[in-house]
Amino acid sequence: MCPSDALGSRPPGRPRSRSPKGDRTAQPHPATASGRAGTPSPGAVGRGAKPPSEFARKTRDLGMLGEEAAARFLARRGFTILERNLRSRRGELDLVARDGSTVVFVEVKARREGAGDPPQAAVDARKQARLARLALAYLARRRLGEAPCRFDVVAVTVDRTGAVQAIRHFPDAFRLDGWSA
Repeated sequence: MCPSDALGSRPPGRPRSRSPKGDRTAQPHPATASGRAGTPSPGAVGRGAKPPSEFARKTRDLGMLGEEAAARFLARRGFTILERNLRSRRGELDLVARDGSTVVFVEVKARREGAGDPPQAAVDARKQARLARLALAYLARRRLGEAPCRFDVVAVTVDRTGAVQAIRHFPDAFRLDGWSA
């Protein structure tokens, strides 16, 4: 089972603390000229940031390619993909799947051939803790706190043309204190 207190999260039913109403001030969003939604200022891109660099675009494209390959790989092995690229202000869950009755949080790492460390090496202790927090929030939001769950890693290696060369699946790749499958 996945306990809701595995990482010291607040107890169920306890509300989030909020700042007093008097502390809130309305400020126009920097990407809008008039402060009204839907009215972008001239030259605004996204949140007012400059367009992504070529490196950032290629990295994002590689990540999307890896996630798509991982989703197909898992689906062929009987997994049901529940969510893809589930984003929150705290981070992103690449894939959420079901393997039988188990909820599986899948971190996908894609690398080009010869790019140094294997893809799965990027899932260090800090990344694992972030994934656990995101998973706990997901389980709480969907009222699945008692569902069996685990963390898998899928490593995808592509060649320089973008063709997938290898996919390695690491089921139950890591465990956290207070968290049991």
